[in-house]
Amino acid sequence: MNEDDVLVFKDYHVPRVCAKCGKANPDYKGVGEYKCSECGFTMYDDFGVVRNYLEAHAGATQAQVSRETGVAMDTIRQFLKEERLEIAAGSAVMMTCEICNAPIRSGRYCPECARVVNKRVEEEKKASGAKKQSMQGYVKSIHLDKGEYRFKR
Repeated sequence: MNEDDVLVFKDYHVPRVCAKCGKANPDYKGVGEYKCSECGFTMYDDFGVVRNYLEAHAGATQAQVSRETGVAMDTIRQFLKEERLEIAAGSAVMMTCEICNAPIRSGRYCPECARVVNKRVEEEKKASGAKKQSMQGYVKSIHLDKGEYRFKR
């Protein structure tokens, strides 16, 4: 596979061309797996490669996974922050909450800080949503009377 056969999003590699037959745009099957509709060859994006490695080597460290799979450590760290992966129970190495520095196994926040952040986001949504809804559908234009709906429902 050459560089043009793989789509890269911030060090996240996704197959664009079948490595076996060369057909473009393999079908996404889920959890990092892509299958060619032409020849049936199965390929994996970075998440699929890491997931498969961890299934075969449970408890491997981030450095081991990166070295053996070729997936960047930053990409693996992003999978942990997105809660797509989780540090094994009993591991000596843990991530820390971005707010209080409590040890966590995945994500960005510990459960207590996540609750506070989610509550704050919901309150901001309600405050900004009320303003947007009150103006929704109205437009000022020379063609419409002041305050008239642009679209009739």
